[in-house]
Amino acid sequence: MSIPNADADGVLAEQLLRLTRRLHRIQKQHLEPVGITPAQSRLLRTVSHYPEPPRMADIAARLEVVPRAVTSLVDALEESGRVRRVPDPTNRRVVRIELTDDGRTTLRALRNARRGAAEEILAPLSADQREVLGGLLSALVDGALERKC
Repeated sequence: MSIPNADADGVLAEQLLRLTRRLHRIQKQHLEPVGITPAQSRLLRTVSHYPEPPRMADIAARLEVVPRAVTSLVDALEESGRVRRVPDPTNRRVVRIELTDDGRTTLRALRNARRGAAEEILAPLSADQREVLGGLLSALVDGALERKC
């Protein structure tokens, strides 16, 4: 069993950070025509994954942010017509967030923007290299999830 080289791990960590920053920049460029911020995009995707409209506290927990941050995002998305606040049918003090038709249209545009960003960043890789990278990234993500649980 070999001991990982700390210098090599440091270089790899730096490469991953640079790649992450580049990915964020490219995604932001692809999101600009949609007229939405990356944080608003995350909120829309999060809301879309719930079987019924979630509470703002549910969204905050899923996004791992404070509830006030969700309120600001929902305010902006509601103003643009992409989400709406609806009363909870069982507890009138609870407000739920649901996607509007414009919100669903925006999600489709976001998927296209993300696909375009992915194509741009992965362009230098062959299909085989992409498959290997996917396996490596899955191993890293799965390992992080196992430690978190």
